[in-house]
Amino acid sequence: MLDKFITPVIKPLLTPVVMLMHKRGITADQLTVVGFLVGLLAVPLLAFEMWYGALVAIALNRILDGLDGALARYANQSSSAGGFLDITLDFLFYAAIPLGFILANPEQNAIAGSLLLATFIGTGSSFLAFAIAAEKFKLEKPQFKYKSFYYLNGLTEGTETIALFIAFCIWPQHFAIMASIFAIACGITIFTRIHGGYHTLKKQEADANKAAENAHNNTNSEVIND
Repeated sequence: MLDKFITPVIKPLLTPVVMLMHKRGITADQLTVVGFLVGLLAVPLLAFEMWYGALVAIALNRILDGLDGALARYANQSSSAGGFLDITLDFLFYAAIPLGFILANPEQNAIAGSLLLATFIGTGSSFLAFAIAAEKFKLEKPQFKYKSFYYLNGLTEGTETIALFIAFCIWPQHFAIMASIFAIACGITIFTRIHGGYHTLKKQEADANKAAENAHNNTNSEVIND
């Protein structure tokens, strides 16, 4: 929900760093992998209740995630392969953080953490499934034209999820309640994406079929006239 507002603010701040990285020969895919590995460090840190160390790892992961896309665009290295790598590792990172809290306190956090992971699967799968169909119909990307694939909006997007992770690290004793509330918000996102995505694609299919039928009728008319 907030991504479309936050992204334009952050983007200009990354430009000087991106220019320096480009001069040093660093590639966007390298940043993606390094950022993912840094983010994974949060899991053992969380498991051993080193909350602020985990927070640093999460923050560095998100900074590098912002830099890799900016670097790809600056160096004209944007690609489907890079986009695939980026989003896959992002979703793995998102799933790893609740796991860290579950490991820290299974008795208190397991149910809420599992519920959150289940809804993460729902938001992620609805997001990616629509992106595949959107590519087929060449749908425009009005808010994120520079992305490798279509970004379907929702109540719980990247900005909200990272804010949640930060809150987890600051108030780990309240993980269960915060995770449960966010899981409900994810459920709303899943419903709206399935509902909106289904009807959007159904309309696209109807329009495509109508256009094909009109083209077929025009072709037949031309044959008859000849």
